[in-house]
Amino acid sequence: MKLNTHLREGTMSHLETEIYEQPQVIGNLLESEAGHISDIAEAIREFQPAFVCIAARGTSDNAARYAQYALGIHARMPVALATPSIHTLYNAAPNLSQALVIGISQSGMAADVTQVVSDARMQGALTLSITNNPNSPLAQSAAHHISLHAGEEISVAATKTYTAQLTVIAMLVAALANNPTLNADLLQLPAQITQTLELSSPVQEFAVRHADLESFAALGRAYNYCTAIETCLKVQELCYIIGQGYSEADFLHGPIAIVKPEFPVIVIAPKGKSSANFATLLSKLRERSAATMLITNDDNFGEDVWVRLPEALPEWLSPIAAIIPGQLFGMHLALAKGNPIDKPKGLSKVTVTM
Repeated sequence: MKLNTHLREGTMSHLETEIYEQPQVIGNLLESEAGHISDIAEAIREFQPAFVCIAARGTSDNAARYAQYALGIHARMPVALATPSIHTLYNAAPNLSQALVIGISQSGMAADVTQVVSDARMQGALTLSITNNPNSPLAQSAAHHISLHAGEEISVAATKTYTAQLTVIAMLVAALANNPTLNADLLQLPAQITQTLELSSPVQEFAVRHADLESFAALGRAYNYCTAIETCLKVQELCYIIGQGYSEADFLHGPIAIVKPEFPVIVIAPKGKSSANFATLLSKLRERSAATMLITNDDNFGEDVWVRLPEALPEWLSPIAAIIPGQLFGMHLALAKGNPIDKPKGLSKVTVTM
């Protein structure tokens, strides 16, 4: 399969290339793993886990946050995030024998995540790993493995592997829910990701206008709480500045005090159950004269810098598209600051934590 036609071969950084490869990666994933994920969903139904426990670090932790909402809402499965330090530093593994334990890692090299999955499997839990490397320690530690099929990711900042992780989780959710509508939604994803890339041109202008920023906030809610945090992580990695992701609800409980005139705030607010809440939030940000970049497909919001999402994008899949403006913002801001974007200072592609 050829790269997305947006690519200008030979002129793009690895990071930009990988951002624009995301429709292709998601299409490959939907084609390659649907049957396998259906089989895993059947194994989960047979096991009847009492709850789900997900071990991850960094960007993969934000994929786990998405799973908390997607599995909770559509499969009615309670989802907890693991505490790997309990397993590694304290050698005191909690009883996970009745759980579905999922380890998520792009490289599959995270030793503490692997330890959680290994401990759980020894206890009799049902274990699943999600990685871009089927030969990695994490992949080998679990009873079941789902490959991301993302190809090599060269840039240190994860982009296509993150949206592939979200897509795997969405595919698993659709298989567990056995809902034809959810499966139909998934088939539209590659085209909607392509459309999101085409609609994201306002991001560069916003980044250039705020090239001297040293701090900012990103706000999401529910499905897109993970998007707010992941957006901040991308900017932190690429731009070496302070960015904090918040739930819209938590932000109103005090952190909104940091907003002064022209303070940059990225608001991720696609159409959905939380739209009314965001209308109130945006009103308060305007009162404080914040510099707001609004990522949405809801026409009921007022005048801000808009980055439009596809009109038909379902709320439950919106994090897979909504993170793309965040990825592009991190890249364009880094370029405006004169930072290297493929190999940020002091970072490496694979981080092994114990």
